[in-house]
Amino acid sequence: MSKSKGFSDTSVSRYSLALYELAEESNVINEIEKNSLSIIQLISNSEDFNSLIKDPTNKKEDQFNVIIKISEKFKLNNLLTKFLSFLIFKRRLFYVEKILNDFIETCSKKRGEIRAELRAAKELTEKEINSIKEELTKSFSSKIKLNYKHDSSLIGGLVVQVGSTMADTSIKNKLQKITNKMLEA
Repeated sequence: MSKSKGFSDTSVSRYSLALYELAEESNVINEIEKNSLSIIQLISNSEDFNSLIKDPTNKKEDQFNVIIKISEKFKLNNLLTKFLSFLIFKRRLFYVEKILNDFIETCSKKRGEIRAELRAAKELTEKEINSIKEELTKSFSSKIKLNYKHDSSLIGGLVVQVGSTMADTSIKNKLQKITNKMLEA
């Protein structure tokens, strides 16, 4: 185990990679990726489910029963249901959110996508978002996976971040620069 990564980071990437390889062998990567997004959303939206996952005092049987019910309700791929059951068996279910996020990131990397963040002061239309995505794709010569977020605190303009590159054209940023110059004077 490397010194720079803790046990949880190492475990997360190993489990995530194992899930990816199993999904690839079974040719169900896209389905499991969609199911993973659903589970992550459920964890975020349901305090009960989040507690069931994160509380180590919960019984394995209770966790198995809930996973089976969720699997049926969300029509999860059988491979993912077995994987989640394996995590319960190994008492690693509390890592599930990190594992699934890492799995989604791995899928994105394998497709050659670059993750980008877009924040805008006004609500953008789907057409505007796609236009920005196309421009970024041309600029970076790679597929872009764009996460858009409306942020009214920017007052006006956009903030785009691709990897370590950031373009901030927001009025908030410009006002902050003016304030800083005034304070320096």
